Amino acid sequence: MSNKRGLFAISPLMVFVVVYLTLSIAAGDFYKIPLTVAFMIASVYAIAISGGVPIAKRVDHFSRGASSGNLMLMLWIFVLAGAFAHSAKEMGCVDATVNLTLSLLPADMLLAGLFVAACIISLSIGTSVGTIVALTPIASGLATSTGADTSMMVAVVVGGAFFGDNLSFISDTTVVATQTQHCRLSDKFRVNLYLAVPAALLTLVAYILLGSGIHSPSSVPDVKYVKFLPYLVVLVAAIFGMNVMAVLTIGLLLTGIIGMICGDYNLTDWLSAMGTGISNMGELIIITMMAGGLLEIIRINGGIDYIIGKLTSHVSDKRGAELSIAALVSVVNICTANNTVAILTVGEISKNIGDRFGLDNRKCASILDTFSCCIQGLLPYGAQVLMAAGLSKLNPMEIIPSLYYPMILGIVALLAILLRYPRKFS
Repeated sequence: MSNKRGLFAISPLMVFVVVYLTLSIAAGDFYKIPLTVAFMIASVYAIAISGGVPIAKRVDHFSRGASSGNLMLMLWIFVLAGAFAHSAKEMGCVDATVNLTLSLLPADMLLAGLFVAACIISLSIGTSVGTIVALTPIASGLATSTGADTSMMVAVVVGGAFFGDNLSFISDTTVVATQTQHCRLSDKFRVNLYLAVPAALLTLVAYILLGSGIHSPSSVPDVKYVKFLPYLVVLVAAIFGMNVMAVLTIGLLLTGIIGMICGDYNLTDWLSAMGTGISNMGELIIITMMAGGLLEIIRINGGIDYIIGKLTSHVSDKRGAELSIAALVSVVNICTANNTVAILTVGEISKNIGDRFGLDNRKCASILDTFSCCIQGLLPYGAQVLMAAGLSKLNPMEIIPSLYYPMILGIVALLAILLRYPRKFS
């Protein structure tokens, strides 16, 4: 394919990035410009330039991409994940997890305790933003009461939040990465463990050393162990390979039963919490469908083959192919400041690169999720850092230097590609 034709085929993707990037920079805020609008403009442009067939046929191609089997499965998981995460939060799962962590750890391990709590909560609810919203006020309050550095305390929470964002079975990044690479969530989880656990342990050691002089509060509220049960059941069932939709349904039922028994809400409140959680996933669902349609138009016009050809023209082995996938998702993440959208955008391209070079689908899914989380965790204009900065009244740049976990995870992930680790997935 000629360069001119290839660039024309991928121009809808370029339009999306340019529109979103330009308008966001002009507005001075990456979250004033809705991603849905940027995708809508790019989608209309993609349909308009796809000549040679009637417009009804072009819309049909777009709709087919927006409603493929894998994509629709992804959307149902998003719906259940949203309902579970919000209903669990409303019945006190997050507070129970924080109190449990602080009660189990020694008094002089406050930084380590906060990090572990953030890891567990994000792993359980599958959202870094939700974890940051729940724990940042606690971290700020603890910093004030103990005289610790607030930026360090907040960075501990942000780092732990990305541990779960990268690993959780109900994280939108995990769902998108596994669905685009056609592998099971439990398999991708096992690959990710080889990267995330060493990075988390190294980070934990750093926080133990740095926090040796900071003491936890002398009194911790009573732990309601039963409220931790929904998270525990979801985690264990998913690890053992149960279907993710069945896992989320069981977790959802547990939040309702335990919440009503403990008096946290009645049946109407539970249903309302589920409804709010589903509504919170609305924008992500729309973005996912438009991204699927956009990429289908690009594929039909030969754009995906062109990108793969350019990316892999100097690649001769699996190591180079994995590095190209990591670079691709990282660059798109920097441009969009959204790790889920970055994976959605390059997922099909990465799958084709993986097929061409015989890469393990599970390793490809892990690379997509891990590198997108590393980049997202270090962006001063990313939602997570901005949210943490706003809640703690800090400048985002004050938090970045203390974000040890995303930095260490990025180094571990890069070494894993260069050293062909883990061997059985490489």
